Amino acid sequence: MRLHIDRFESSFMTLSAIMIAGFGLAVLVAVFGLGVQLPGQVDQLAPAEVDSAPGFDNPGVRMVYPGKYEAYIVVQAWQFTPTEITIPAGSELTMYLASKDIIHGFHVLDTNINVMVIPGQISEVSNVFEEPGTYLYMCHEYCGALHHTMVGQIVVTEE
Repeated sequence: MRLHIDRFESSFMTLSAIMIAGFGLAVLVAVFGLGVQLPGQVDQLAPAEVDSAPGFDNPGVRMVYPGKYEAYIVVQAWQFTPTEITIPAGSELTMYLASKDIIHGFHVLDTNINVMVIPGQISEVSNVFEEPGTYLYMCHEYCGALHHTMVGQIVVTEE
């Protein structure tokens, strides 16, 4: 038995199938070709316990081994701690972020780093910084009157 479908309806069905295939291809290219990744939730952490949690009790950058660094960043109303992170060019930086109060954002300009920092969760995001320079980071979730002052920088130096 053969279905009789109007040619305009058939055209729209074909166009829909092509668009779905195109969107799927775009996702594959983004993930495998461009290295786009979803930020992950590493663990739970009560906002009142951020200052005493391992890593967050002394926020900053640590070398895991040459070329691999970890940064623990405490986020709270109108400030990031630390406000400056320095690593050599070509290094991979994994950032762990925890909020002490409300929802904040973390966006590093000129990279694909963009993550929400939600109270009660530790967010993780990684990036390889190939080019020397200064990469500014900022809060992109409105968090109050001095939201515009929530900035910091990642300084990537020559190796």
